[in-house]
Amino acid sequence: MCMDNSTSQRFGIPDYDWEHGARLRRAERGSGLGTRDSGFPPSPGDTAPGFGGPGGTWDAKCGTAMRGLWVCLAAALGLCIAGSTSSGQTAGETGGTPSTRGESAARVAGKPGPLAHTFSIVARDPVTGEMGVAVQSHWFSVGSIVTWAEAGVGAVATQSFVDPSYGYKGLELMRGGTPAPEVLKRLLDADGQREVRQVAMIDGHGRVSAFSGTLDIQAAGHHVGQQYSVQANMMENARVWPEMAAAFEKTRGDLADRMLAALDAAQRAGGDIRGKQSAAILIVKSTSTGRPWAGADRVFDLRVDDHPEPIVELTRLVRLQRAYAHANRGDELVSEKKIDEALKEYTAAGELAPEILELPFWQAVTLVVVGRESEAAPIFRRVFAKEPYWADLVSRLPAAGQLPDDKALIARIVALRPPK
Repeated sequence: MCMDNSTSQRFGIPDYDWEHGARLRRAERGSGLGTRDSGFPPSPGDTAPGFGGPGGTWDAKCGTAMRGLWVCLAAALGLCIAGSTSSGQTAGETGGTPSTRGESAARVAGKPGPLAHTFSIVARDPVTGEMGVAVQSHWFSVGSIVTWAEAGVGAVATQSFVDPSYGYKGLELMRGGTPAPEVLKRLLDADGQREVRQVAMIDGHGRVSAFSGTLDIQAAGHHVGQQYSVQANMMENARVWPEMAAAFEKTRGDLADRMLAALDAAQRAGGDIRGKQSAAILIVKSTSTGRPWAGADRVFDLRVDDHPEPIVELTRLVRLQRAYAHANRGDELVSEKKIDEALKEYTAAGELAPEILELPFWQAVTLVVVGRESEAAPIFRRVFAKEPYWADLVSRLPAAGQLPDDKALIARIVALRPPK
């Protein structure tokens, strides 16, 4: 079944344009929610004229079979949304206080954007000033569209029927000094489809605000706490976001630990009614290094795009990133001639990720370079015993300046490999 706009109106479904093919990480490519030229109202991102969204502008007659399929899905979901609205759904205004919004589906014009029914948290660590977003959903690659953060500026989660420009424009306004609650209010006021949104924002001062639209699929809601907000929609039950808040508040550890605990609590409380598929975490520093292109402003930027246990996998990736952070710090300390401190960092890296044999391999290489071959030998031996191909790499390192150009030394190291 292929619906044109008049058909959708007869069913009482908003005049939506449904396209799911693209996942925008940065809204300078367009917010995907309509332009002056496309016939749809501009989104809060106010995309450039002539750009009609992730898949281009939309014609009224379902121009391809794939687009027709999504419009049919829109019909089914639209009817579900209408049903939830008629049952008296309430939505929290910014700041987390629930209130009834009297706008009906008929007033929501234009397309709502990609689906990202999910649970998420935005938060700031009052001690370190780090800020971030963590999310899980039963939708592919949720982290590519929901999570937004900039060092020293703030963090945004934009979900339900997503408009990515809440992330881009939200950070832009916060960068200019506008508090997060005022930023969210401005963008919502400019959005004709706000009742299908769910958005949370926090700025560099810990000011936080959230919004859940009346047309978010139930169970849906949010809770704003001290320097954090949790929000969820299309959940199995309404316990999900209160459990997230409780877990975040009681968990000890750094911001990543606490945000992961919130995600885990959400899943244990029931989670997304559809199940689980992807997850992500993005944490940035309290101030910018001025080198964002080098990744220096990001503490964690990890995504699990498709996995049967996305939170478990995300937790594993956080552990690995901690290990590699220790290894990188070790390299920095070696360059500063602080060898003993560097070795402590390498040891910490190996303890966090004992399955990654590359970490001790480079630790052993460093020991050789600083003249401590006897300490390197047992490390090489352990690595070569489990993964012998590392011994083949050793002879290539002198030409790259990574080991001394000493044939006898290289032969001694390679000889540590067990016989075949």
